[in-house]
Amino acid sequence: MKSSETWSVGETARRFGLETHVLRYWEDENLLRPVRDGAGRRRYGRDDVVRVGVIVRSKAAGMTLEQVRVMLDAGAADRHRVLEAHIADLDRRMADMAASRAMTEHALQCRAHDIATCPRFREHVQDVLDGVREGFVVTRTA
Repeated sequence: MKSSETWSVGETARRFGLETHVLRYWEDENLLRPVRDGAGRRRYGRDDVVRVGVIVRSKAAGMTLEQVRVMLDAGAADRHRVLEAHIADLDRRMADMAASRAMTEHALQCRAHDIATCPRFREHVQDVLDGVREGFVVTRTA
């Protein structure tokens, strides 16, 4: 890719599988700052394309646009706090995924047709049943 090469909003959107309005919105949110050509059309350079890639990857990892904004702003006062909180969220989600995988592997190997009747399977959801799983609220009725 040549450093002087630029792409239109449509070309850039297609490259990432996005709609053009998404790039325009990110520009409105000051996440992108493409230059304008003589006719006023957006032209995305290599650095802009890298920023789009960072935003796409960050959104896929569950970051909000506000978190992405902080990550892309080296001078943001709370940058480390925001990024550390996101890492903690990723760690929690990865643990959830690992637990889900173990539960699914057990279900695949279990002989019970109704997996909820398998005593060993219940171990995989005991934290939810006990109401101690973060993010779940167990309501008990009389």
